[in-house]
This record gives sequence, C-alpha cells and structure tokens, in this order.
Amino acid sequence: MSISRLGTANMYDRTISNISKQQAELASQMEHASAGKRVLRASDDPVAAAQAERARTRMTRYETDQRALDAQVSTISYAESTLGEISTALQEFRELTVQAGNAAYDDTQRAAIAQQLVSLRDQIMSYANRSDSNGLPLFRGLDTSSETPFPNASSAIQAGQTNNGEYSITNSLNGAFAFFDVTPGNGVFTLQLPPSSFAAPNDSNSFPANQSKVWADIGSITDTNAADSAPDQWVFAFEKNADGVMEYKAYDRGLYEQYRVDLAANGTATLPAALASGTYQAGKSIEANGMTVTLKGTPNENDVILVDRVATSSTSKLSVFQVLDQAITAITTQTKDQPGALEHGVAVALAQIDTAMSRVSTVRATAGDLLNQADRKADALQTRSDLMETQRSSAEDIDMVAALSQLKTQQTAVSAALQSYASIQKLSLFDYIR
Repeated sequence: MSISRLGTANMYDRTISNISKQQAELASQMEHASAGKRVLRASDDPVAAAQAERARTRMTRYETDQRALDAQVSTISYAESTLGEISTALQEFRELTVQAGNAAYDDTQRAAIAQQLVSLRDQIMSYANRSDSNGLPLFRGLDTSSETPFPNASSAIQAGQTNNGEYSITNSLNGAFAFFDVTPGNGVFTLQLPPSSFAAPNDSNSFPANQSKVWADIGSITDTNAADSAPDQWVFAFEKNADGVMEYKAYDRGLYEQYRVDLAANGTATLPAALASGTYQAGKSIEANGMTVTLKGTPNENDVILVDRVATSSTSKLSVFQVLDQAITAITTQTKDQPGALEHGVAVALAQIDTAMSRVSTVRATAGDLLNQADRKADALQTRSDLMETQRSSAEDIDMVAALSQLKTQQTAVSAALQSYASIQKLSLFDYIR
C-alpha cells in the first residue's frame, strides 16, 4: 500500500483552479442571461446556431418581399383611384351628352357643350397616361415599351399584365381592356345614318343623307341564330304602300344598292325580297334578323338606316377615346344637314359610353381584388415571419427563469468557494496543534 502525499501548495493550486472555472462559468451565464440568448456563438451549439441562421435568412427574405409588396400596393392603389377619377369624368361626359341631346338647344349651345366635352376627353387621356413613382405608366399592361401607352388615342400596349408571384401582385393594370375594348353598337350589329361620319366608319356607304329626321337606338340581339344568318350589311328602308302608309323593310344592302342604281339609271327596277317588313310606328320596337330595335322619328320615302355586322366591320373594337370623339362629332354635326344625326348619334354615344364605363369599372374591380390579394399575402408573410421567429427563438433564445435561477446558484457557489478558500488559507500548523 502506497501513501500519496499532497503538499499544501498543490492543494491551494487545485482550489484556485476550481474557483477560476466556477468564475468563468458564472461570467458565461451572466453573458448569456444579459443577452437573453442560449447560443451567442456557433461553438455554444453548432446545430442550433445553424437553425437560427436559416430562420434569420428567411425572415430577411420575407421583409424584402413585404417591402416590394408595399410598393406594389401603393401603385395599384394609385391606379384604382385614377380609375375612379376616369369613371367620374366619363359620368360627367355622359351627363353633358344627354344635355346636348335636348331638342331645345341650338347648334351654338351644343358647340359650347362640345368644348366642355373636349376638355373632359383630354382629362381622361391624361388620367390614362398617369405614371407611378418610378415613372412607369399605371396602365401599361404587359411588356410596354412606350412611356406613353396611349399616344394620340391609339394603343401602344399589349393586352394582359404580369403574373402575380407568391408574395407579390402585378404593378400595373390592363389598359388594353380598360380603354380599348369597347364593342360598337350592340356587339353584333351597328346602326348608322348615311352619311355616317359621326359613327363608326362602315365599309360601304353610297347612300345620301336622309331627307327627314329618323333614327334608331343600338338595338339588342334576341335571336342569335337569326342574327348569325343575316347579311353582314343590310339596311332598313322606308317606303309607302299603295294606301300611303309608311312601312319599314329590311333588305340585303348590296341588293338594295343595286336596285337604287338601276332605278336611277332606268327609271324602273325590281325591289329585292325583303328580309323583314312591317308598318312603321315611331317609338315601337320591331324584330328584324334576330335583332330588336326601336325606330323613331318621321321618315320620308327612301330614307334608310344602315346596319353593319361588327365582326366584319373595319372597326370591330373601339377605344374609349374614339367613343368620346364620335360623341363630340355627333353633337357638333349640323342638324339641318343631317336630319336625325344628333338624336341617333347621342343614342349611340350613350350606349357606348355606358360600355366604356363598364370596362373601366371592371378593371377597377380587378384593382380592388389585387389589393385584397395583397392583404392576404401580407398576412401570409407575417405568419411565416412569425413562424421563423419562433424557430429562431427556440433554437437560440434562453429560458430567462431557468437562466436566472442557474445564475443565482452559480453566484452562491462561487461566493461559498471563495469564502471557504479564504478561511482555509488562514489556517497554520499551530491551528492544528491547538
């Protein structure tokens, strides 16, 4: 059996070393407790440190997405309010158009109204070309290269708009649909008076102006099959029967034009077969070629109303600006030169302005839906950011209650060790002898 002898100096060194370790542990606990983190450096817990870093990286991405989304929301909100201004201006334009159709007004008064309409038209053009904070047009749609998407009332944009991302919305609205998708007439046929300079240009117009005031509304399609089988161009002609009663008859326009040419050349000609006919009564709805239309006024014999199929017309789509220009032209047309032109022009203008307002309202509704999407995406971003914060906190944050308890325990242990060491260090051989 061997006896190990430990010197006093060696015992003191070991005690001081243990006390130093206890103090280092106390300092580490104080550092972690004051920072509120269990992991201050990767060496504390490599796995937890990696998890916390991934969570912080994702949170940074979400913050970036949120800033981008906020910018897009600002742009779409501005575009939505601009569409509201356009709707207000269009409504004012419509009210003035109705006012100009008042039979009590003369051409001078209508010319004054037309000046107001021109001003409103220019305002609407400026609204349509507004830019966002980056100088990009609000209604540029998809891949617009032009800084002004609506130069001189023509479209320089492509239909459509950019797709939304997971945490983003489009930063522009579809100006092509908002301002360049107005279907003329009732969508299938347009009705015009000859000459039709106030209305959409038609492909064939060899008829002189009517001799009396007669006009029509835009009509509505009630029989799609009959409308599809009707000629692309036809005409309502007004004729008196043997009893002197005014009748309306619908003819294929090409055949009726040839009849009038032959009649002028030979003094006699055979009328083509009528597509529809009936006794004329002002303000009464009639049916012809699948269309219900209301004829108004007091026509003379040989007065006509021209009908063109929209799909085969040179202008199957109109812009808002063309609609407004046609309304202004109709209002400024001298009524003595074109009887019925004002009434018919106003009727057509009001119907097409209503369609234009509907298009603008639809795009405005789209803007509202985009803003609702943005709210949902912002909520999703916040939820995911909170989830990442929870994961980060779970990985590196400290349990403050437990940490403070351990810190207090460690402080007590260090204090006791120091006091014990101080007491033992004072002992000498004489203390043992006594």
